[in-house]
Amino acid sequence: MVLAKSKKNEGLGNTLMNDRFGKGRGSDHKKTSALMRTNHTTGEQYLVNEKKDAAWVKMRSVTEQGALDEFLATAELAGTDFTAEKMNNVKIIHTDQRNPYLLSATEERAVLGKHRQHKNRLTVPRRPQWDASTTREELDRREREALVSWRRGLAELQENNDLLMTPFERNIEVWRQLWRVIERSDLIVQIVDARNPLLFRSEDLESYVKAVDPKKENLLLINKADMMTPKQRKAWAKHLREAGIAYKFFSAQLAKEMIEARENADSESDEEPSSSSKQAQKAPQKEAEDGSEVEAGEAAEVEQGESSKGKAPVDDEDTQILTVEELEEIFLRYAPTDRDSDHKLQVGLVGYPNVGKSSTINALIGAKKVSVSSTPGKTKHFQTIHLSDRVILCDCPGLVFPNFATTKADLVTQGVLPIDQMREHSGPVGLVAKRIPQPFLEAIYGIKINTRPVEEGGTGVPTAEELLRAYATARGFQTQGLGQPDEARASRYILKDYVNGKLLFVHPPPGIEDEKAFNSELYDEAHLPERRRAALVAATEALSLGGADDESVASEFVSLPQGPKSQKLDKSFFTPKNVRGHVSMPFNYKYSEQGSSSGSTAGGTKMLSGRKARAAIALENGLDPKDVQIGSGKKHFKKGAPKGMGRKTRRGPAANVMDD
Repeated sequence: MVLAKSKKNEGLGNTLMNDRFGKGRGSDHKKTSALMRTNHTTGEQYLVNEKKDAAWVKMRSVTEQGALDEFLATAELAGTDFTAEKMNNVKIIHTDQRNPYLLSATEERAVLGKHRQHKNRLTVPRRPQWDASTTREELDRREREALVSWRRGLAELQENNDLLMTPFERNIEVWRQLWRVIERSDLIVQIVDARNPLLFRSEDLESYVKAVDPKKENLLLINKADMMTPKQRKAWAKHLREAGIAYKFFSAQLAKEMIEARENADSESDEEPSSSSKQAQKAPQKEAEDGSEVEAGEAAEVEQGESSKGKAPVDDEDTQILTVEELEEIFLRYAPTDRDSDHKLQVGLVGYPNVGKSSTINALIGAKKVSVSSTPGKTKHFQTIHLSDRVILCDCPGLVFPNFATTKADLVTQGVLPIDQMREHSGPVGLVAKRIPQPFLEAIYGIKINTRPVEEGGTGVPTAEELLRAYATARGFQTQGLGQPDEARASRYILKDYVNGKLLFVHPPPGIEDEKAFNSELYDEAHLPERRRAALVAATEALSLGGADDESVASEFVSLPQGPKSQKLDKSFFTPKNVRGHVSMPFNYKYSEQGSSSGSTAGGTKMLSGRKARAAIALENGLDPKDVQIGSGKKHFKKGAPKGMGRKTRRGPAANVMDD
């Protein structure tokens, strides 16, 4: 039977190899080898690593090196020595006021200049030419090749020019839906968000529509126009008119509210009690006269309104928000003139996710025919809806066209990237804090944002951390375990308010650089929620009675009035119970002159007790201290001894002295 070999018995070859590669016992001595060098200018001496290596070390093949190893190897080849440099001029710079995820004003201008230089290369994929003889497999192969070539061109543009692009659509099936909508539609309507129309508009899409068929027309429908002021709509209308872009303002939310108001009015008119008809029969002549007067007055008002509309300037027509009926007429007006009048006008609705395509269709047809969701990408396939006997709507799935962006934080605030999936929240919230004034944030949320003063390195604008901490503290959002303000959860609430329009900010058109002046009308009391507005008015009236200035109220914290339940809870919690203080003096204080004012003294002097008292009495009366007794002696809790069984006590002279 062969015995197993011991693992400790290693040959000479293994020992030499381990020693050569620094694994043996003797390798520790080789690691400390060094040479002494002297700097002749300063006379300093320092150690450097040993340059003399074995011949086998020089012949090792080096294919990859780390950054530090490569730097040191290059320095060694150049014969450069390194010594430590002592620096005394150390400056402490507060970096929390500078968000690394945002761009400065200079950097932003440079990036926007690059965007204008390369904007012509932002294209949409074209569908290859096909005819009746083209097979299905061949067309599928051509479409895939065209999409790959298009994606390769955008990747080269992004990498070679150091540009940040929006996450555009990469699925070929979604682009096929767009190609089909363009081919079958007579009028292509791009729906964009009114807060930043140029970001959601694709210029190359309009060129592609004309390339497919020169007879097709384009229209830019600016949705959510109710979030803009008339001044802002006028500025954007001037820019679009000068650029030669066909546009119209629309608001799906206002159209929805108008439809609901009409439905409520119709339901109320149908539910009128029959008693009103009985009362109407009692005085037919009087009501007829009153009715004729009312009808005459209404007719006069209608004529006056029509005449005022007829005399309205052109600027009002360009900036007015269209109704549902007017929008359908606009579709017919912008339709191709030489189209066949027998078939219906087909209108294709195209745009980014969550810009309001489905909401626009719902407003047009007056009923919920299309599913609506706040999550981008709800519509998956294009669908046709017969709006009337003259118009057919084609709803295309929302897709993100390629476009330039400054930062990823800007994409989150624009609603392009989902808020619930973001990993970094300080950048988007920093943009919100930069764009929305601090007094308006404090008034709309009922919080007080504590910012760093300018003297201590602050910028005068709240940072993302300052805003999130104030919001999380006011709402009671805390991290689990640590109890710190939950900034990530607070950021999702604030960003959703910004995307949904509770915090309004409209980007100015090109040529207007002052964003604060352009949006100054959006941050007044009228844009506050009704509840916050009532609380602000109540606090203003309360402070005005006390002589406070009304101007200082808007920038201060305004708390909501408490209800009866809150007042009862505060009263039961903060009302002091039957709690009394107990004063306890230390031993050295009680038995000293400092404690002479307490109840243990009599007549301002210290009262003696026990052995000291007996000694004092004995000295005063010339007696022996052993013969002096004070009081009744030992205290006990016995009920009492039987009659005749009491303990006899000896009464001496000291007792007589006490009796006297």
